This record gives sequence, structure tokens and C-alpha cells, in this order.
Amino acid sequence: MDNNKSFFSRKWVLRLSSLILALMLFAYVNGSKNGFLRQTTRGSNENSALMSDKSATIRMPLDITVDNSKYVVTGYPQYVKVRITGPSALVTTTTNTQNFKVYTDLSKLTPGRHQVPIKTSGLNSELKAEVLPKNINVRIQPRRTISMKVMVRVNARNLDDNYQAGRGHADVNTVQVTGAQDQVARVDRIVAYVVVPRDAKSTLQRQVTLQAVDKNGQILNVAIVPTTTNVTVPINARKDNDESNATNSSSADSSSTGGTATSSSNKKKVQTGSSSSSISSNTNDNTSSAESSSSQS
Repeated sequence: MDNNKSFFSRKWVLRLSSLILALMLFAYVNGSKNGFLRQTTRGSNENSALMSDKSATIRMPLDITVDNSKYVVTGYPQYVKVRITGPSALVTTTTNTQNFKVYTDLSKLTPGRHQVPIKTSGLNSELKAEVLPKNINVRIQPRRTISMKVMVRVNARNLDDNYQAGRGHADVNTVQVTGAQDQVARVDRIVAYVVVPRDAKSTLQRQVTLQAVDKNGQILNVAIVPTTTNVTVPINARKDNDESNATNSSSADSSSTGGTATSSSNKKKVQTGSSSSSISSNTNDNTSSAESSSSQS
């Protein structure tokens, strides 16, 4: 015991122990500090990334505020571009959700041409929005509705020669045509256009979209109710009798033409013969007169 006491009581032992403890304490404190700093730095970087500004461009549909029961608006784009700027997290969320509105208000305007601004609503107050284009030109016209009959057009150009298409029939006879006053005034007919395929061999049924066209066949921008109709086109095989009748008819026409030509030829011959007889009789008369006059002399 005395020997152990004397060993730990020596100065160099105490100094060495103190140094070791000091080094261990320093290492522990320094390691904890670095870890705390790393965590703090990482958190600050993440926060700064979330709080930094960002810009993004979104393609948004344009809403038109107008009394649709009275007016029709033309000339405006269906979509516009919106550039939003603000905190990165808000910009990303807004880009993904598109939970705001882009519109122009025409409710207080009269019929005619107008230049109007495009506005946004529903955006976060921390975001700034720039709409491209900022203004648009529109035309407001009175709404007009008329009733028109449906005309079926059948194109059987590609149909096999052994078959023929009959007259098409639509299950809708009359439709309502609505649109801007000038467009409705140009409507000449409502057409249900059906193309018959080459391999059609029986009655054909098709659902087709109705089209409003003007006198030149140009499609007009109007609304048609209903928009589609079912068209039935009968397809029948060509009969041999029809072909033979057509052939006989052609032969008969040729025969009648030939007979007429023969009769005309005969008539010409008769007329020529009559003319010749007249000439010869006149010649004989003249000869007899000459002989009688010479005998008298």
C-alpha cells in the first residue's frame, strides 16, 4: 500500500494523467462541436434553398367572363402563358397544382371590337405573375340561333364495281345552329358526310359529325345541336339484268340511229332519181320541139 501510494503521488504520474484526461476532454468537445456545426449548416442550407426565389412559366386556359346567352366572343386565344416568380417552394407547388385562374372580364362591354387586359386571381400573395400576352383583341357579337335541315352526302367513289350505294338517310332531320350573327348568316347547309369503304357489301351505318358550310363549302365556326347523327346507307349488289338492259338500250339506240341514216339515204336517192327524170323529160321535150319546127320550115 505504501508503495502504491508513493507511485501515484509522484509528480510525473499526476502530470501525465492530467494530460491524458485533458486530451480526451478536448477530443470529445471538438467532435461534438463539429457535429453540431454540420447539422446547423445543413439545416441553414436547406432553409435557404426553400426560401430562395424561383421563376416558372405555366400554360394556362383563358376564361372569358361574358353573358353567353346574349353574346358570342371571337378572336381570343384558348391558352396564355403565365410567368410566376417567388419562393421556390411556392412556385413549385403552384406549377404542379395550377390552382389559380387567368381571365378577362367582358361583362360590361357592348358588341364590337375591344382590346382588353388579362388578369389573374387566386395566386399566393408572395408570388408575382406576368401574363403573356398582357392584352388581347376580341370581338363581341350578338348570339343568333336558327333551325336547319340535315343534308346527307354519300361518297361511294371507292366502292367495288359489283356493288352500288343507295340514298343515305340520317336519323336527325333538323338541328339547331347557334353562333355569332355573321357566321350564322353565312350557313348554307348542314352536311352529314359519309365515305363508303371499298369492301362494303351490305347496309352501312355510320355516326358522323355534322358540319355547317357556306356556299363555297367552307366550314363555319358555329355550334350545332345535336353535333352528330347516325346515317344509314343501303349497299346492294348490281344485277345482271341492269347491265343487259343497259347493253340492249345502247344497241337499240345504235339501231335506230342506223335506220334513220338508211331512210335519209333512201330519201336522198329518191330525190336524186326524181331530179334525173325531170332533167331527161325536159331534154326530150326540147328535142321534139326542135324537130317539129324544122319540119314546118
